[in-house]
Amino acid sequence: MTRNALFALACLAAVGACSNPMKTGRYLIDPPVTGERVPDRIGSAELKDVSLPGYASGDEVAWQSGDGAVRLANRSLWADQPQRAFTQTLARTISDLSGATVIAEPWPLSEPPRKKLEVRVEKALAQADGVYRLSGRYFVADDAAGGSNQARSFDISVPMASDEPAAIAAAQSTAISQLARQIATLGGPGQSIRTSTPRSSSIFSEALPGFEGSDRPPHTGGPAWEEERSSRA
Repeated sequence: MTRNALFALACLAAVGACSNPMKTGRYLIDPPVTGERVPDRIGSAELKDVSLPGYASGDEVAWQSGDGAVRLANRSLWADQPQRAFTQTLARTISDLSGATVIAEPWPLSEPPRKKLEVRVEKALAQADGVYRLSGRYFVADDAAGGSNQARSFDISVPMASDEPAAIAAAQSTAISQLARQIATLGGPGQSIRTSTPRSSSIFSEALPGFEGSDRPPHTGGPAWEEERSSRA
């Protein structure tokens, strides 16, 4: 057999291995259903796309080896795009727990949400010590006068049954469920800040028309007494 023929056979074998679905596993983020209910402290809120670390944003399942390096499993992939799956799952779980209406952006309803929710994940990793760690901060913005704005942190640890991808996926799903409960109850270290000045309605941000028959330009929203004083100067 010639060298070219051997090379061609090797390429065919490599292609066959890559196309074999049994050699590649895809794992879902699927939090367990506990049936727990907590009071609704959010109401309606739009959840922005969750910010994930780079290693947790790819298709491959990541884990930490004994030397501290973060490694990616080439044949163990997430079934959905990680950011989308995390965001959609978190929104649904908060809603299921509390009865709140939390929807991932973009907001699809004609009635706008009363609050904005943002989650920034700093660590989402299956650690070498056998614990899945999910940590970061979340923010709840309320534009209404006297509204309660939240800036709080979370640090969740879930023991893993093993270092296999299926165990990592199960631990991550449990961690997201715990995060959903913390956000639904507005829990975690942080602070609450009252909104002192509500967001202006759009009708006040537009230029006002001039009086009919007047040569004066439209009023642009600045103090009227300043405009009158400047015209007399």
